[in-house]
Amino acid sequence: MKNEKNYSPQHLAYLRGVRKKSVFVNVARFAILFILLALWELSAQFEWINPFITSSPSRIAKTIADLYKNGSLFHHIGTTLWETLAGFFIAVALGYAIALLLWWSEAFRRISEPYFVVLNALPKIALGPLIIIWCGTGSKAIVFMTILIGLIVAILNMLNGFMSTDENKLLLLKSMGASKMQILTKLVIPSSLPNFISMLKINVGMAWIGSIMGEYIVSKAGIGYLIVYGGQVFKLDLVMSAVFILCVLAAIMYALVALLERLVIKNK
Repeated sequence: MKNEKNYSPQHLAYLRGVRKKSVFVNVARFAILFILLALWELSAQFEWINPFITSSPSRIAKTIADLYKNGSLFHHIGTTLWETLAGFFIAVALGYAIALLLWWSEAFRRISEPYFVVLNALPKIALGPLIIIWCGTGSKAIVFMTILIGLIVAILNMLNGFMSTDENKLLLLKSMGASKMQILTKLVIPSSLPNFISMLKINVGMAWIGSIMGEYIVSKAGIGYLIVYGGQVFKLDLVMSAVFILCVLAAIMYALVALLERLVIKNK
């Protein structure tokens, strides 16, 4: 942190207020989570709710411990994690590249944009049988589903960011004789950085949706497999445990993107 001696008393009071508000927000978040978990546990213990249907934090913890003991916990987590990350990074990279091509060529953009909109509106689960035929019943089908769900979102978000570049700045660079490549690298890409971060945040959720949806359709391991298997044999503790693990992993991935955002803003 910068030397606070250089700040005025008013600015120091403002910074202290910001820090207090940040601490309050974090404490409130954990307090609400703790209260909800405690109410859930008490409701299950005193059978205000049916613990067989709703499970409970203690039953979820026991189920996760059992998965760890039989050696399957990290196998299922690792399977879903690599499928999600592979689909996420491929969708982001490919979507960014296609959005650049759409920005570069107005004719290409005008021809293809309606098709991207239609593909974005198409329920991807309807393509499940085709994906199985194309990619088989292994992890490739799940990664492909993840890419398919995140790709269109990445393209449309980044294209919107590229197209929303300040027109006045574009005219200024053009009047100074800048080439299209110079305009792209010096103005369009840097100004679209907030859209890129926003696209990453959205695609975190899309990647998990894609991988779990793919595992619903075809999988022999993974968190989605645990959810489907637990539902089929009425092991609802297993279902809730898998959902809890999924929430934790998704939250960690989102937190990493948020950390990247803070680092980018700090270094701007």
